[in-house]
Amino acid sequence: MNLLGNRNVFIVVGAVILVVAASFCIPAKERKGNGGIMLQFVNCIGDSLVRLDSSLYKNSYGQDYSINRIRYYIGNIKLYTKDGKEGYASHEYFLIDEDGSSPNTCYLDVDPLKNYTSISFIIGVDSIHNCSGTQSGALDPVHGMFWAWNTGYVFFKMDGKASSSKSSGNMLEFHIGGYKYPNNCIREVSLNLNDNDIHIMHDGYGIIVIKADIGKVFNSVNKIDFSKISTVTDFHNATTIADNYKDMFSILKIKDEK
Repeated sequence: MNLLGNRNVFIVVGAVILVVAASFCIPAKERKGNGGIMLQFVNCIGDSLVRLDSSLYKNSYGQDYSINRIRYYIGNIKLYTKDGKEGYASHEYFLIDEDGSSPNTCYLDVDPLKNYTSISFIIGVDSIHNCSGTQSGALDPVHGMFWAWNTGYVFFKMDGKASSSKSSGNMLEFHIGGYKYPNNCIREVSLNLNDNDIHIMHDGYGIIVIKADIGKVFNSVNKIDFSKISTVTDFHNATTIADNYKDMFSILKIKDEK
């Protein structure tokens, strides 16, 4: 593979390793039909893979911080064809969890050779699933992403520390959720695809690698000063963070050698 761009070398190498691992980690019972597409989410800060508990990062104010947990929900995945029509839609939810125990892969039972030109998904959980009581799979409360039966799911969870945080123990705690106006934190993400963005593996499965730049949670349309905002666990400032995490996704470019 030809790794594009000097700044992306390290993150792309990491992504390739994860992608190859993911292609062999899909349980046989999930391999439906003769093919499919796997979405591989790669969490990073800028061009570096996220390292829990071991790396220091800086926000736009130059304030250092570390991360010890990242989890978020992806759902309502759709693929669109060149004419703008919806060619595939999934109503499943997937929990992306940066804990090292899974490849953070979402499996889609869809033809990887079809000419898809864009993909969309939500970060969060829609109102129906927020109000459907006990659920299984990614939405099982055992994953620690459910507040209480009357308030619904946490959409995005990031815990860490920052020396400038005024919370106890210099804690950072961003637990974002809520689906009701005016505090709706569900955000839709749309990404364009080109011919090089669906990578066909030897077994006929296609992979789309999606980079999630966690640093943009604190540095996008809203700049987060940890000395002023270090904990968000209810509706206060929740949409401020949601407007940021909408922008953290992009397609990670990997080209096959000619």
